[in-house]
Amino acid sequence: MVAMCLLAIALRALPSLEVVVAANRDESHRRPTAAAEFWSESQSILAGRDLEGGGTWLGLTRDGRVAAVTNFREPGRAIPGAPSRGRLVSDFLLGGASAKDYAAEVHARGSICNGFNLVVGNRGGWWYCSNRGRPPQPIAPGIHGLSNHFLDTPWPKVVRVRDRLASLGGCPEPIDIDQVLAILDDRRQAAEAELPETGVGPEWERALSAPFIVTPEYGTRSSTVILIDSSARVRFCEQSFAADGTPCSRRDFSFSLDPLPSGGRW
Repeated sequence: MVAMCLLAIALRALPSLEVVVAANRDESHRRPTAAAEFWSESQSILAGRDLEGGGTWLGLTRDGRVAAVTNFREPGRAIPGAPSRGRLVSDFLLGGASAKDYAAEVHARGSICNGFNLVVGNRGGWWYCSNRGRPPQPIAPGIHGLSNHFLDTPWPKVVRVRDRLASLGGCPEPIDIDQVLAILDDRRQAAEAELPETGVGPEWERALSAPFIVTPEYGTRSSTVILIDSSARVRFCEQSFAADGTPCSRRDFSFSLDPLPSGGRW
């Protein structure tokens, strides 16, 4: 599965912006993926591609559907041959179900998958679901963070990125993509006393505690920022990185969401 292991979302919480999504995708450097683009089979979808398992880790559509998935960290617990969790994202983007209905449907069949957290949203609302013991829940306006445990679990990197994103609310100038990318490019590891105990051992707990991860085999492959303003204008950026953490290709997109059939606001 292509993992997407750090996600911060601001819903109607920052000046002039309806939605801010900031995400780091952490993955084995060997796993083949394709950079973000509009998909050939559905020009409405803007997302990267998992070229091994199918689906994607994060994407949005021209009519305002957004979805993202992270894995649930539980070493030693895996279902051989389980469906790719990236399909949970692409199925929502390709479909027409509301976020609430889709979260309920995924939760009902989630036991066939390895552990996941799924965030889905559109103009009708935002929902979070997991297949690890909690029912789907609506995501209220505000700033939220997610890594490899439940929504808003206060792991150090989740709290750090969420708080730094909130601090942009005090900036006198409009928020831009590079400010959010700088928040995601935080390579500081947490202090020893702050590390969670998730069963991966002290060395990996330290390495994985940074918002931006750099190791020879596994690390942050890309950072993605989505900004949607009150006029339904979208700015999307995906910055990719080499295995040593050096920035490489960057893709920027800007477009307006399709108008609501009944008019009105985003």
